[in-house]
Amino acid sequence: MHQRIEDYALIGDEQTAALVGRDGSIDWLCLPRFDSGACFARLLGDEENGHWRIAPEGAEGRPCTRRSYRPDTLVLDTEWDTPEGSVRVTDLMPQRDRAPDLVRIVEGLSGRVTVRSTLRLRFDYGSIVPWMRRSDGHRVAVAGPDSVWLRSEPPVRTWGERLRTHAQFAVGPGEKVAFVLTWHPSHDPRPPLIDPYQALEHSVADWRAWAARCRYTGPHRDAVVRSLITLKALTYAPTGGIVAAPTTSLPEEPGGVRNWDYRYCWLRDSTLTLGALLSAGYQDEAEAWRDWLLRAVAGNPADLQIMYGLAGERRLPEYELPWLSGFAGSAPVRIGNDAVQQLQLDVYGEVLDSLYLARRSGLPSKPHMWAMQRALLDFLQRSWRRPDEGLWEVRGGRRHFVHSKVMVWVAADRAVRTLEADPSLRGDPQGWRALREEVHREVCEKGYDPERNTFTQSYGSRELDAALLLIPRVGFLPPDDPRVTGTVDAVRAELGEGGGLLRRYSSDTSSVDGLPGGEGAFLVCSFWLADALHLTGRTEEARELFDRLVGLANDVGLLAEEYRVDGDPAAGRQLGNFPQAFSHIGLVNTALALYGDDRAG
Repeated sequence: MHQRIEDYALIGDEQTAALVGRDGSIDWLCLPRFDSGACFARLLGDEENGHWRIAPEGAEGRPCTRRSYRPDTLVLDTEWDTPEGSVRVTDLMPQRDRAPDLVRIVEGLSGRVTVRSTLRLRFDYGSIVPWMRRSDGHRVAVAGPDSVWLRSEPPVRTWGERLRTHAQFAVGPGEKVAFVLTWHPSHDPRPPLIDPYQALEHSVADWRAWAARCRYTGPHRDAVVRSLITLKALTYAPTGGIVAAPTTSLPEEPGGVRNWDYRYCWLRDSTLTLGALLSAGYQDEAEAWRDWLLRAVAGNPADLQIMYGLAGERRLPEYELPWLSGFAGSAPVRIGNDAVQQLQLDVYGEVLDSLYLARRSGLPSKPHMWAMQRALLDFLQRSWRRPDEGLWEVRGGRRHFVHSKVMVWVAADRAVRTLEADPSLRGDPQGWRALREEVHREVCEKGYDPERNTFTQSYGSRELDAALLLIPRVGFLPPDDPRVTGTVDAVRAELGEGGGLLRRYSSDTSSVDGLPGGEGAFLVCSFWLADALHLTGRTEEARELFDRLVGLANDVGLLAEEYRVDGDPAAGRQLGNFPQAFSHIGLVNTALALYGDDRAG
């Protein structure tokens, strides 16, 4: 039986990440990168697709008694109380030197508890059983390009049985056994060994030093710091790119087919991510993300993609893994993402808005940055009238999405503002002002429904879209404009799922993306609603909604992409890839909007 999505916690080393369940099982881990093949894929299949469980004997498959991150870290403590006593398993992935290491430290707390470790390594997303051997006190697994070494300190006996590796031992108060699992290319020699106990000490110190840089001191600071730590964990440190999530194919509907690979970097997240990092005090991370953005989008503006690989890779072909049954039977499991081929005009606005924000915030400029911005504007001047697939990557045909056109306006507006702030830059201020005015006029004429006093999802439609809530945030119209307040009210009334949760859009989902079934409420949209309420003068309502949204995080403070209440908010379920960067970016930005002016340093 599958655990729920919210039953997992995240550990990682800023190059990849693992999901640890309440039952002490690591069910997802891709090595050596976020987008590599998984060696533990039980999350999307069953135990035979790979996992590593450490738990008290007799408690296998049962949830722990309690668990938590050590404050301001990504170090996870999972504890069980048993009739024989209590035991803790501490999980972490220390920042790597030459190779990724997964450290699991078992510590007795009281009594004397027998603990069992069961390791099933299955490379290539659970499809390949490696050859196991012993070497220098290690268990070594090899298959094709992958090699994994397992050792314990102090050494405990391990044995193989039915294509898995077992260990069993007992610990009393203060006694510890550490396991280290290390990956390296099979053609290379084994990397240097790490001391697991020193790795724990250094990881705790490093994470706390990083978290201490957070300038936010308002309500729900713990949730804000946890979200920032999560964003840091989803950063691919060698390049500065931030993945949307560390997982693929976690469903938007249980048993459904809307299962996508999110282990890539989306341009749509750029401005919101940059703003969150800069406002919270993380200029180095913001600059690394800005630099990743510049490298990724370099080239012909007509070839701009909506997403890229961790290092800016462009080819992300989508295919299915038929040997995996999917999370709770939600098939197919997809690798890659064909949405990379879509035209989404809004990303041009998001890129130009990000670079405008970076310049205004004092990040050092880069050679050719302004020339690239001008090239993007030249493309938009020629192409902005085209329909596109929109922010939500619909697969049901192109439309004139209002949000896409609004972001074209943002692109022209930010270019004009940049020239006004620095007249020494070369540009086309008259042409860009004309573009800004023409787009604004057309959106207000064709994207607004005067009968209902609301903007619509696309020209001529009656459907609504939660992305319309961003209209006052990006400055397209002032917050007190009646068309803005009318849109906020209409979106809340028509897309509301109860308790302030919002769906992305109101039309039948299958008519938009061409796939059967439905989805849950999209969490970042609810944060946008809180922002819009605050901007339109309803700050108390916004703060009440923010309190509600923070409470939807799981027991260790993590949020997925979506949330489903099914008529009972108390019995809600997290849905979609997990943890989701967009949701945590929304949490940080809303906290800063509601409380940052008078509570951030």
